[in-house]
Amino acid sequence: MSIDRAAGLAATARALAAGEMTSRELVEQALTRIEATQSSLNAFRIVRTDAALLEAEAADRRLAAGERLPLLGVPVAVKDDMDVAGEPTAFGCRGEFPPVAADGEAVRRLRAAGAVIVGKTNTCEFGQWPFTEGPAFGATRNPWNTEHTPGGSSGGSAAAVAAGLVPAALGSDGAGSVRIPAAWTHLVGIKPQRGRISTWPRGESFQGITVNGTLARTVADAALLLDAASGNHDLDPHRPPAVDAVGAARRDPGRLRIALSLKPPFTAVPARLDAEVRARVLELAGKLAALGHTVEEADPPYGRIGLTFVPRATAGIAEWVGEAPFPELLDRRTRGAARMGRLLGGVPLRAARRAEAVLQRRIGGFFTSYDVILAPTTAAPPPRIGALLELSGMATDRAMIAACPYAWPWNVLGWPGVNVPAGFVNGGLPAGAQLLGPANSEPVLVGLAAQLEAESRWHEVWPPRPTAAVDSPAA
Repeated sequence: MSIDRAAGLAATARALAAGEMTSRELVEQALTRIEATQSSLNAFRIVRTDAALLEAEAADRRLAAGERLPLLGVPVAVKDDMDVAGEPTAFGCRGEFPPVAADGEAVRRLRAAGAVIVGKTNTCEFGQWPFTEGPAFGATRNPWNTEHTPGGSSGGSAAAVAAGLVPAALGSDGAGSVRIPAAWTHLVGIKPQRGRISTWPRGESFQGITVNGTLARTVADAALLLDAASGNHDLDPHRPPAVDAVGAARRDPGRLRIALSLKPPFTAVPARLDAEVRARVLELAGKLAALGHTVEEADPPYGRIGLTFVPRATAGIAEWVGEAPFPELLDRRTRGAARMGRLLGGVPLRAARRAEAVLQRRIGGFFTSYDVILAPTTAAPPPRIGALLELSGMATDRAMIAACPYAWPWNVLGWPGVNVPAGFVNGGLPAGAQLLGPANSEPVLVGLAAQLEAESRWHEVWPPRPTAAVDSPAA
């Protein structure tokens, strides 16, 4: 039996539990779609063909025996910064990496929920940039227009879900790396509270600014994957109270006070909001007002929050570079960022970490007047493939900040944010908007996103099917 690519995570899980299809059939279909699009989209770094089929057969036996789990037998993908036992974790880098011995905690929890991991998706080197390209694997392309990037650094996961290769995938978000590719591929992307989905075997990733998150076509599917992957390793330093994201997606969020924030946080580089992106975000604001929410323009008191981001981000890169088995193969920009991270890794890093609590108190005060912030996810539509690949480190930073100035403050704060599709710009390129909240506000954000989805029906719009190969990815 064949299942259409439109079947989402929850619908697939229900069909499996009802015996309408087998996991083996589903996984075979996913693998076929991946193979058919690898030359045009190049979403995957590793495809676990044999292992996934064996795991699907095992899931079928469990289903036949009457076992039921939230994702039993459902194919999903994870980003290639997450450990999957028996597979290498290259994190966008060149070289031959050894297989790891054990699953990371997020992957372990997905397996405990019954999911079949069909592969590991492409990401730029150490997840630094809002594009998914590099000599290790070539260019991952946007299903809506293969001349453009799907974003980054979770671009492979976003491309795979947007094209219907898998119903949902895990990514990670250190400066918008779930939300940005979600915006640029017309997906729901949830960046949860720090610690909600474990980053173990790292207690903190990139000095606490990076968290794992979910990408799906619907709010319900993104919430289901979030609940399945959530939880902590015994040694995790951040252990937020549990939330029921699936339940929140089914509840009316009530009447909310929403701040429409179009002004980018302060950076040393000027950023200008694209007029079409601005128009799409304003249309979403109008829909929220029509749904009964109070919407008014107001900007959070970000101050010089960027001064606390740079030491944490570059120190994190220095940590990864220090563990890299082939440092001579790393991008020159990576090596430059690592040098900066080593310089900032002492007093500046400690000061940046201390400043987090001050920022949380100051910006948290904004949420005494408002429940949610609505902001653009990016300032611009997705760039063309190759537009940022060969730039210098400084030029890359300038281009990156100009295109994506809105997402990263919530990584400093450690709070949740949800990208929702906002429509299309520039003749058919997706744009997105963020719903942002204070600590542990996933239920409010997810409920509001689900209400918007019921009104906008964004999940019913699909990109064109890839029909011809573009430049083949690097071997």
